[in-house]
Amino acid sequence: MATVVILGAGTAGTMLANALRKALPDDTSITVVDRDDAHHYQPGYLFVPFGAYTPERVVRSRRAQLADGVRFLQQGVSRVDPQRHVVLLDGGDELAYDWLVIASGTTPQPAQTPGLLDDKVWRTSAFDFYTLDGAAALHDALANFEGGRLLVHITDMPIKCPVAPLEFAFLADDYFRKRRIRHKVDITYVTPLDGAFTKPVASAALGALLEDRSIRVAADFAISHVDPDTQTIVAYDGRALPFDLLVTVPLNMGAQFVIDSGLGDDLGFVPVDKHTLRSPAYERIFAIGDATNVPTSKAGAVAHFEIDHLVENLQAAMAGRPLPSKYDGHANCFVESGRGKALLLDFNYDTEPLTGLFPVPVVGPMKLLGESRLNHLGKLAFEKIYWNLLLPGRPLPVPTLMSMAGKVPAETKG
Repeated sequence: MATVVILGAGTAGTMLANALRKALPDDTSITVVDRDDAHHYQPGYLFVPFGAYTPERVVRSRRAQLADGVRFLQQGVSRVDPQRHVVLLDGGDELAYDWLVIASGTTPQPAQTPGLLDDKVWRTSAFDFYTLDGAAALHDALANFEGGRLLVHITDMPIKCPVAPLEFAFLADDYFRKRRIRHKVDITYVTPLDGAFTKPVASAALGALLEDRSIRVAADFAISHVDPDTQTIVAYDGRALPFDLLVTVPLNMGAQFVIDSGLGDDLGFVPVDKHTLRSPAYERIFAIGDATNVPTSKAGAVAHFEIDHLVENLQAAMAGRPLPSKYDGHANCFVESGRGKALLLDFNYDTEPLTGLFPVPVVGPMKLLGESRLNHLGKLAFEKIYWNLLLPGRPLPVPTLMSMAGKVPAETKG
């Protein structure tokens, strides 16, 4: 009997466990390990500060999302011993595996930015929305904000859901317009990138939207520290930006046990082959979702597209065969742009986001790289899709590999 252990019961770990339960023989043991029983719908964090979602709405039981026949072990992970094929749990217990999949995600680390956690600023004038507690606290801060300098700031890349800070900026613009105080709020989007997004084509389109919304952009801003006394963020090049309200995305890092086990890069993400998702150092270890170092977005859609490939590759590895399936970096994401509209991006390792229709050529119905009301409704509908289709592993009408059907390359557009 083979034993598969999955570390992490978030989006990637849950989807994978459910998919493996269907794909592997009944006598295969599948165990999912996580420190608590709270599964968070993380895309919902974006809507909590603006009052569209309550904190309670985004949390359900982890155990309840797992298929029958999948064992859930509520325990913290101390480290992995890949030589002995053992996971060391908090408290000293050991969990043996034949095959290990690391799905431990990424976590914001505000302590990595000097001055950010100072009592003069943290959860007083500086907030995050990449944690549920932070998003809830930011809701109250926004409700009490009557004007001044708002900075929407990214510490460094990569981050979970790289479009979320842009979405926050657009929704903040909309929020203050509805409150009729937008003219009192100076919004600046502060990024370490040279533009609005990592992909040049999308960066140009999103940058134009920021300009249209009168949102300033401070690019190439590599933060050195926060000065709590002057309420400023300071870059290594000496630039200082004052704020009355700072909405920051702290440095994102992988799980501590990954670092402690020597399985991660400098930020704690697991190096894997970007096509097979297998560790080049340990043939019995794979990783998936935000926990990996693959050069694409850290997003739920990416984890979804990775699932089929990892299932096939794990089956082949268990049978001693070459790994057959090659993930192409396919990612797509809705980008809320405020005013009841959203964009949709679809890209992979080699192809920029393009215009066109998705998922079906001509029919669509989703518009790519352009605002539409339907895209916004798609973003809202994703919540039900997530709980009822995505996590249980039911089929979705979206190919796991990126398709060029219905897309218009930039150089051929009229």
